[in-house]
Amino acid sequence: MKHTYKIDGMTCVGCETDVKNALSNLNEINKVKVDLKKSEVEIEMSQHISLEKLQETLMKAGLHYTIHLPGDEPVHKHVHKQHIKQVDFNGNGIFYCPMRCEGDKTYDKSGACPVCGMDLIEQKQVSTKAEYTCPMHPEIIKDAPGACPKCGMDLIPREPEESEEDKTYLGLLKKMKIAVIFTLPIFLIAMADILQKNPLLDLMNQQNWNIVQLILSLPVVFYATRMFFERAWRSIVTWNLNMFTLIGIGAGVAFIFSIFALFFPDIFPDQFKTDSGTVYVYFEAVTVILTLVLLGQLLEAKAHSRTSGAIKELMKLAPTQATVIVDGEEKVISIHDIKQGDLIRVKPGEKIPVDGKITEGSTHIDESMITGEPVPADKTIGDKVSSGTINGNKSFVMIAEKVGSDTLLSQIIKMVNEASRSRAPIQKLADKISKYFVPIVVLIAASTFAVWAIFGPEPAYVYAFVNAVAVLIIALLARVHWD
Repeated sequence: MKHTYKIDGMTCVGCETDVKNALSNLNEINKVKVDLKKSEVEIEMSQHISLEKLQETLMKAGLHYTIHLPGDEPVHKHVHKQHIKQVDFNGNGIFYCPMRCEGDKTYDKSGACPVCGMDLIEQKQVSTKAEYTCPMHPEIIKDAPGACPKCGMDLIPREPEESEEDKTYLGLLKKMKIAVIFTLPIFLIAMADILQKNPLLDLMNQQNWNIVQLILSLPVVFYATRMFFERAWRSIVTWNLNMFTLIGIGAGVAFIFSIFALFFPDIFPDQFKTDSGTVYVYFEAVTVILTLVLLGQLLEAKAHSRTSGAIKELMKLAPTQATVIVDGEEKVISIHDIKQGDLIRVKPGEKIPVDGKITEGSTHIDESMITGEPVPADKTIGDKVSSGTINGNKSFVMIAEKVGSDTLLSQIIKMVNEASRSRAPIQKLADKISKYFVPIVVLIAASTFAVWAIFGPEPAYVYAFVNAVAVLIIALLARVHWD
């Protein structure tokens, strides 16, 4: 039997795939066909399934969509909205996952990706609505230039607030400093142990130094890199396995093993113990690996921050206001109020606000921001001019032909935005391999544990656990090196 249902909340191809995969897991369903344009799903089932069960299946899969019969009210009315909408390069406050876990799905609030846990990146808008404030009274904020109602001073453009990318980078930089401060002494303590005569043992025995390593590792594991374990847990719950899955499992298991080795050394065979009777711990391996992964996240955040800064600099090329000629009189307005066909007076030294054509006068225009040519270009009546370029020492009148997001400068910013969101083919290949690499490693570790537990010497479970941990750590090191 076939049934057709409406689904509210789908916005992209990723949504189609998520719904199809979630519903296909039901034993009673033979075939699922999802139509994004119609917001419909056609289900072929061996026996009837209630709407409540279908809705519950979607919710368990982490999909907050609403399924109902065409023309009927949704059965599940209390839906946790995901604030999802399509990419709009003319909008602001649009966030996307840098891992592109759900394709082009975007969000209108900052936070973490619901699939992989990565910090969402803000999609910069092409044209920002200018705000003006008084230099003497910053609480005064206006949408258009003019005079301060309190002191009469001319309002100036308001400086933009710190971007989400900058906040993310600064937050990671703080965590990176803490991680390095505590990881470096752990590394030195561990490396001193490989010396023929460890000078640290003259101060304390190895057991106490292991306790020092544990204490120093706590800020790294539970503060600086805690988000890696949160992302690993989220990836397991959503079954979207990625590098954080392996990092969380490998580092977590090694850390727990080290704690048991530190406080319960008697449960381990003598082969695992040092001459002083202590068991080798992995605190330095855990903290060094987590710090290296954090460094990679910091570099990525820095790259996004630089891209954001480049877009901001491009936005600064356009002026915030322009002089429009209305019925023979000049009037200063915001560039967002300019309409196609308006006559604009561009004075000496001013930036050209929009794309258009000169109708009166001649001048020299610095077009180096577009052409790279340092010599100003001669312009006269009938010549085209572009937004963001700088007028010379003569005044002229132009007619606005392209405004808003249609200007050349806006298109350049749009292309920079698209480039920042695009992914290299090698990155797509790496993500595809990760989907298989992580479960294979976990399977090998589990198999190693089972084989040693069944066929290994006594205490079999200790040998099994130690060797399974070794597999995870080696795979983790290989994954970090690969990244």
